[in-house]
Formats: sequence, C-alpha cells, structure tokens
Amino acid sequence: MRIAVVGATGNTGTALLEELHSRPEVSSVLGIARRLPELDATPYAYADWKTADIQFADSVQNLAEHFADVDAVIHLAWLIQPNSKRELLRRVNVEGTRHVLQAAATAGVKHIAVASSVGAYSPVEDDEPRTEDWPTEGIPTSHYSVDKAAQERVCDEFETAHPEITLARIRPGLIFQGRAGAEIQRYFAGRWAPVQILKTLRPPMVPMPAGVRSQAVHARDVASAYAEAVLRGAHGGFNICADDLLDGETIAKVVAHRDKTRASIALPAAPLRSLVKAAHRMHLLPMDEGWLDMATRVPIMDNSRAKAELGWQPTMSAAQALDDLIEGLGEGSGESSIPMRPRTTDATQKYPLPAADHLMEDDDVDVTLLRQYMADHLSGATAGLQRIRAMADDFIDTPVYARLSEVAVAIGDEHDFLAELMKRQGFPRPGLQAPLLWVGERVSRLKPYGRPPFTRSPSAMVLEAELMMGAVTAKKRGWTVLQGFTDALGVPPEVFDELSAAADHQRDALEQVHRYARERAFRTDRETFVPGN
Repeated sequence: MRIAVVGATGNTGTALLEELHSRPEVSSVLGIARRLPELDATPYAYADWKTADIQFADSVQNLAEHFADVDAVIHLAWLIQPNSKRELLRRVNVEGTRHVLQAAATAGVKHIAVASSVGAYSPVEDDEPRTEDWPTEGIPTSHYSVDKAAQERVCDEFETAHPEITLARIRPGLIFQGRAGAEIQRYFAGRWAPVQILKTLRPPMVPMPAGVRSQAVHARDVASAYAEAVLRGAHGGFNICADDLLDGETIAKVVAHRDKTRASIALPAAPLRSLVKAAHRMHLLPMDEGWLDMATRVPIMDNSRAKAELGWQPTMSAAQALDDLIEGLGEGSGESSIPMRPRTTDATQKYPLPAADHLMEDDDVDVTLLRQYMADHLSGATAGLQRIRAMADDFIDTPVYARLSEVAVAIGDEHDFLAELMKRQGFPRPGLQAPLLWVGERVSRLKPYGRPPFTRSPSAMVLEAELMMGAVTAKKRGWTVLQGFTDALGVPPEVFDELSAAADHQRDALEQVHRYARERAFRTDRETFVPGN
C-alpha cells in the first residue's frame, strides 16, 4: 500500500512515519504538510513530500492530485494555536477535514483514518468507562472540543455520501512522547516557561487542579493504531489510550519522581480556572481554560474495541508516556520539522563553527573594527528576527504564512550562528544599540493606517515584505564581507556560501509574499485577508 499522511510533521505524524516505515505492507508514504521538514533527516526522509494548505477550498483539487496514486489517507492536520483566531482554527480544523475527505473521494481512495479525539465526546460527571457509542457533542467551553465535535459531524456527512469508503475515527487521549517536549511546551506552557529545570530538579510537591483525570497514550502506540486502521480497512470510532488513568496524584508523582509519599497539592478548580483564563487573556499562557474543562469532564474511554478489532495493544502505560514527556520538556527535545523543532538549536549542527577557544589573531585585521561590524549586524539580525516572527504571527491566516514561517526559522538559525561565532571569538554582545533597535522594531509595528485604525492594513504586508527583503539583502552583503576573513574567524569559506544561498532563498520567498500582497492591497475588488481571494 501507498499511504498519504496529511499533517505528517507534528507529534503524531512524526511517530507515524516511523511506524509506517517499519510495516512490510507499506510500499511508500506520501507526507503532506503546509511547511516542509528537513527532507534528509530521519524520519522525514522515509516519505515523499508535497505541500498543501487544507484550509482553503482550492486545496481540494491539489490534494486530489496528490492522492491519485495512494491507497489510503491518514488525516492528522490540526491547528491548536492561536486560540484568539477562532475563525482560522475552524477553517483549518473543520473545513480542512472536509477538504481532505472530498479530495480522497475524488481520487478514489478506499480507506481513510481521521484524527478525532477524546475531546469530541460529550461531558460526563463520573468515571464510568464509555465505549465509542457515547455521544460526540463536545464540551461547549473548550474550543478544541467544540471543533472536534464539529469534525465528527463532517465525518457523519461523508459516511452518508460515501458508504463505499471505510472511514476510521481514531479517538486518542493525550498523546505524549519525549521528543515532542519543545512542541508541547510552546502550545501549552509557552516558550518562556522554565520547564528546563525539570532536567536537573523535580519539585517535591506539585499543585494539581481538584478533579483532574486524563487518559494518555504514547505517540508510538497511537501511530500503531492509525497503521492498523488503514491496513485492515477499519470503519467507525476507536478509543485509543493506555490502560491506566492519570489522576492528579498520579501525575504529581510522575512529575516529582516519587512512588510512595504523597506528591500533589489539590487546588480548587474554580479559582484555578479563573487564573488560567486571566493568564491566557494577558498573553502569558498559550493554554486557555477550556483545556482544564476537558481534563475534568471528558469521559473515561473503554479501549476494548481497538484491542479486539485492530489487534492493538498499548506498549507503554500512561504514566510511562508522561514520564517520557517530562524528560523531553526538561531537555527541550524536538525533531527536524518546524512544529517539532527543539527549544534551542545547536548552531554547529547546521553551520560549522571554530573551536570554542578560538580567538582571532591576525596582524592584518583590525579586530576592533571587525568586532563592531559583526556587533552591528547581530543587532540588526535581532531586530529582523523579531520582525519576521511578528509577520508570521500577524499573517498566520493567509496563504503566505508558510513562506513567512519558514523564513523566520531560517533567520533564527542564522542569528544563533552569528551570536555563537562572536562568542567563540571572545567578542562582547551588542550594547545599547541592540535594545534600541528592539524598541524601534516594536514601535514600528504600530501602524495607524488600518481600517479601522490600529487594525492590520493590507498595505502593511507590502511594506513589511519590502523591509524584510532589504534586510535580507543587507545580511547577504554581511556574509560576503565575513567570507573575506574566514582564516581569521576559523570558519570554512563554504559556510558563507551556504549562508549567502540561504539569503537568496529567503528573498525569493519574501518576493512571493510581496507579490501576493501587492496584487491585493490597493484594489477594491480583491481582499488580502479573506480566504480564497
């Protein structure tokens, strides 16, 4: 079988690529994502790759072409953040599912598995195990749950229209694995949460919301369930979870690494919910209060159907999966895709650097002037990195988001390289200039020419793309200058060739953004921020 995986670069998708690669029944895998991973890195090298943005209606034809030679489709793509953009989340998650299913039917695919969730189920007030026939109306106070329930209705409609196609709805509990540590931190705790302390220090007591209980499954085990579903042509819902339950005390003991003595401190649910809500509204916490509601109100799932019909068995307990995640949170673990990128990147992995104790000693080089030149470029790179990240955030709901996001990641890697290069030369970091540029970059985002004022204007994308194109051009000139001092810097000259080539790719991507924006920004018959225009 040739199997297509839509959303193959995230937590589950990464594990699924490895699972399918290990299956003799699978001849090849097609990975589909909005932003491509590093194609030569394991496990992404196990698949062929295509890009698609499933939120837009015109993706149906594109996807159908991709699916033309596949036997089964596994649909995993789901957008968790940003919570504030509900229209975007609904478009990607619910309408995106509809588009994937339509494309699969058009291409004649006979077997499909869709990533549903325990969050699709209607709320309960007890801990009695529920089978797959429990209603899937969701929990109204959780946007994630509401959208998962809406996705189930899309699947209902598809089954009625296409009874000849088998459609499995995989409903896992929380999906954990260590190498998703950095991704899960970004989605729920935020990039500034000090989870790295878990690497060396475990808290003796852990505050936990009263009444919290969850089921979990390791990513490898849920990947196995998806593989079995499409290989067996399974149909209907399947609860996927380990056999043990994670209540507040169990979670606390895993976090604290304690077996016998009590490790949890129960916190009243209502005040904690209000605190989480306030922190989320103040942009201090990515997770909103709906996740707490799910943690106390989703049903406990009975996984016997998956065991009987899929031959599936969990190989890790929920506690073991959580422990693996805690280790990954401490390490900031990740993989070579944008969703799964680690918390910090090692600049030496992508661009070779001199030895850690290398100091520039060259009588023909004015070290002071070169140091200042590099400091100026690092200051500009810091401001440019903030700007491109802000652009990606501002325009996440447009067709050019993938290009902006990819450029932001590449610029971040180069910024880290330059900072580490200066560090190894013993050069100090930029002084007052860097914070001034940072403040200037922040102030420059306040553009009072939107309609109404202080909303984003279509012309903002044009102007900001132009500014970034200019910055990338200047950066390339900087690499050219430094290439003339490779011996003194201790860096192979080909490194600067690679950096210059990367700048060209970034400028090409920004040109695509600029073209999209300039063709719409100043016209009355086309909209920049309306899907499909």
